Amino acid sequence: MNVLVVGGGGREHAMVWKLKQSPRVSRIYCAPGNAGIARDADCVNISAEDVPALLAFAQKEGIDLTVVGPEAPLTQGIVDAFRAAGLRIFGAGKAAAAIEGSKALAKEIMFKYNIPTAKYAEFTSAGPAIDYIRANGAPIVVKADGLAAGKGVIVAMDGQTAIDAVKMIMEDRVFGESGDKVIIEEYMEGEEVSILAFTDGKTVIPMVSSQDHKRVFDNDEGLNTGGMGAYS
Repeated sequence: MNVLVVGGGGREHAMVWKLKQSPRVSRIYCAPGNAGIARDADCVNISAEDVPALLAFAQKEGIDLTVVGPEAPLTQGIVDAFRAAGLRIFGAGKAAAAIEGSKALAKEIMFKYNIPTAKYAEFTSAGPAIDYIRANGAPIVVKADGLAAGKGVIVAMDGQTAIDAVKMIMEDRVFGESGDKVIIEEYMEGEEVSILAFTDGKTVIPMVSSQDHKRVFDNDEGLNTGGMGAYS
């Protein structure tokens, strides 16, 4: 079986490493991959967000299964495009991936179905967001609404840091369109745990819990990152 892994980070390297252990897998491609992945797969110079090029490659090379790592191509609809072409692909469809692509949408769904979550407010301009911060005080959490490679959440322990975060996201546009809207969220202190699950839309199979090291420095210091490592 020929497999294509989409992405080029540590997550995709782990996927490639595990897929390589299967006797059913004869060849693995990774787009775009990286230097480490190149030891275990054939790296292809195609961006993870270039859905038409990835689809054309999969059709040309007779890919039997595509596994998608990053969120961006999922929100762009890579799964829908591959399925429409009759190709097997593992990942969330565009409609489901929208929950990952918009923190505001995720919060709306949680509130609609009474799923416990922190109190929040959403804003499309900096002024009202800053007024809200001044009225509610700190600590408080500022989040860019869209995808930001794990860096779009600022846990502000004082009001000025929160205000600076809003300006950075909405005025300086450091996250581009992902900062068109911000979420200002209640600060909650405690251990953070991630529980992921596989689902086909009917059956849900949870994985074991894990904890991510988000901060860039030791002792939970510095800004959030896409992940400095995790343990389970």
